[in-house]
Amino acid sequence: MSENGTHGARDTTAREATARDTMARETMALDLRSGATVDPPTSPRLPVHATAAIDRAAVLPPPPAPEPETPVLRTVETHLDEILAAVPQPEPIELAVLDAQGLLCAEEVVSARALPAFDQAALDGYAARAEDVAAATPDAPVELAVVGESVAGAAGPTALAPGLAQKVGAGAMLPTGADVVVPAVWTDRGEVRVQVHGAPEAGGYVRRTGDDVSPGTVAVRLGTPIGPAQISLLAAVGRDRVQVRPRPRVAVLSAGSELVDITAQPTPGQVVDVNTYALAAAARDAGAAAYRWGILPTERRRLGEVLESQLLRSDLVLIAGTFATEGDMVQEVLAELGPMRFRQVTMHPGPVQGFGRLGRDRVPVICVPGEPVAALVSFEVFVRPAIRSMLGKRQLFRRTVQAISAERLLSPLGYRQYLHGQVMRHPDGGYVVEPLGDGDEAMLARMARANCLIVVDEDVTEVAEGGLVTVMPLLLGG
Repeated sequence: MSENGTHGARDTTAREATARDTMARETMALDLRSGATVDPPTSPRLPVHATAAIDRAAVLPPPPAPEPETPVLRTVETHLDEILAAVPQPEPIELAVLDAQGLLCAEEVVSARALPAFDQAALDGYAARAEDVAAATPDAPVELAVVGESVAGAAGPTALAPGLAQKVGAGAMLPTGADVVVPAVWTDRGEVRVQVHGAPEAGGYVRRTGDDVSPGTVAVRLGTPIGPAQISLLAAVGRDRVQVRPRPRVAVLSAGSELVDITAQPTPGQVVDVNTYALAAAARDAGAAAYRWGILPTERRRLGEVLESQLLRSDLVLIAGTFATEGDMVQEVLAELGPMRFRQVTMHPGPVQGFGRLGRDRVPVICVPGEPVAALVSFEVFVRPAIRSMLGKRQLFRRTVQAISAERLLSPLGYRQYLHGQVMRHPDGGYVVEPLGDGDEAMLARMARANCLIVVDEDVTEVAEGGLVTVMPLLLGG
């Protein structure tokens, strides 16, 4: 090979090496701008079209950094739906029938007995044959011979021949052959012979075996609320224990360094903790087994221990407090236990609401505002339906009515406002409601006088005096 050829080959090799180095530097620059991990340059030559693409990308400006997310307002329905979808359904438990009062039956209770267990008299009177008394009238009574008496209690079977009657008490076993009971008031109440002044139809005032419940049929159905009547029926079919939906265990806590217990004398700047008392009472009214823990500690390690212990012993944890946007220790400790989010909800009072499922068992934790009026309103809107869902109730929400407003109402646009009020029957029918305060005043005494919440929707800013509003009566146990 000639010298010129040798130099030409070297020049070509040098140009190729220079091109590779240039591409490597440009690729590294792209990687640095994009935040990718940079690997050492490699020697294989890239195709011409790839080199051109890299050259074009090298001169393009870097993509703009993503803007920080702005808080998104959530509707009341969205926040409530998230809570209701997350609350668990506790497994059924077996309780003594009296302890099951107020709970929902969690099984189909099938009777092994007939109710009544034998043919019996429905009232005091005379057992007889219907054909023997069919012609009896007040003007032409029928007279029958009385043979014995049957009262409620243990007794052997007896038989009744035609033309005879037997004196019976309510609940007494009916003699064989008798198919009617003549009420005592329709007779002269004779002891040896009795005059019958009226004729009941065949089967009248008689309870036949199994008329109420027959063996193998359902006495109390799944999902039935257990009250006095159901307890009576359970006892009658021989059940002293029954499977029920248990009361959810709800722990109630307050957060705030300014809080003191009600037994302490608050100093300037301190506030008595009323929320744990009010919310625990509200939870019990909703059907929960609620207990108040009290004020959360302000020392971080102790705070974590308390929260973890409540998650272990509760089906739902309820915390009231004024939660800061940044640097709030309670929020930080809650976040260490699981995904916990605080959001702005389009409601007034109490737009700041929190919810998460924390701990090993992902226990629902609901955080409500620390201002007492807002705390109880938030309970009505979010917590009470959650408790009733855990109880297995079909009706999660309080019933509402339409009422005439006695005063002009103002409400912020875009927010659903809840005002305490007094609702009463209107003399002309329907309801009339009078607001207590204007919604900006957190007055406990006014709230204590209220018997309802006035609900003003998000798109309504004013309700004229005499206008219709939605009212949610606050009836105990309703």
